Amino acid sequence: MRVFVIGDMEGVAGLTNWSQVDGGTALHAAGSVLYTEEMNAAARGARSAGATEIVLMDCHGAGSGYQFNSLLPDLIDPDCEFVVQSEWTEYTGILEQGCDAALLVGMHAMAGTADGVMNHTVSGTGWREVRFNGRPVGEVGINAALCGTWGCPVLMVTGDEAVCRESAALLGDGLVTVPVKQGLGRFSARHKTPETARRMIAKAAEKAVGNLKAVEPYDPGHPCRIEVDLGSSDHHEHLRHSSNVEIVDARTIASTADDWWTAWRQFYFSYRWPVE
Repeated sequence: MRVFVIGDMEGVAGLTNWSQVDGGTALHAAGSVLYTEEMNAAARGARSAGATEIVLMDCHGAGSGYQFNSLLPDLIDPDCEFVVQSEWTEYTGILEQGCDAALLVGMHAMAGTADGVMNHTVSGTGWREVRFNGRPVGEVGINAALCGTWGCPVLMVTGDEAVCRESAALLGDGLVTVPVKQGLGRFSARHKTPETARRMIAKAAEKAVGNLKAVEPYDPGHPCRIEVDLGSSDHHEHLRHSSNVEIVDARTIASTADDWWTAWRQFYFSYRWPVE
């Protein structure tokens, strides 16, 4: 049984502000330990439920040389493998091979969620909202659509209460969620201790992987129209002459195709991140 564990830092217990998740600081180094151990907890739970191949992947954009490289290799469960990708949503190998389940660890709520700790969608300053066929989604939705392209269901999401609520609304009541903190604002939270959070995650992962049919693979629809509201009118200048991207208005772009993956690739991998 193959299980893909996809991680982000903002939803990890004990992490509350950017200084703890931006690469190169002492606080990021400490946060990386917390992050790696929550990923390990998910792997342990999956293995207890019968997983025989577990791949961990960091999807946290920590910046500079730490981009998608915040997991600490020496601390990763030795029975797992891990991926370091160069761009988010780039790696699809385990999905293409046939993956039975995906577990999302350390997730955060979409941009604009009042009680979402460090809430944002893809870019904290560059993107304001993302919609799939008119429905607003956050990064959980994007990861779920990526996995769903190859028929892999997301069975568990961990993070704050806001992202758990958001994820269940998108993926259904069969989703196992693990709220490891309660957001009190964008940069404040009431946390479970790391030990408690890891115990909760391991138990939940075992439950989730024990029922592979609890959640259907997520499909935003066919055809699929992806709309992105950007932070400024200059953020889409480089896309003005792309035949695959529609400039809807001064701050909104759209990409439409027969399926989500094609629509996503038409603009995402050529998107130039704004310098603020």
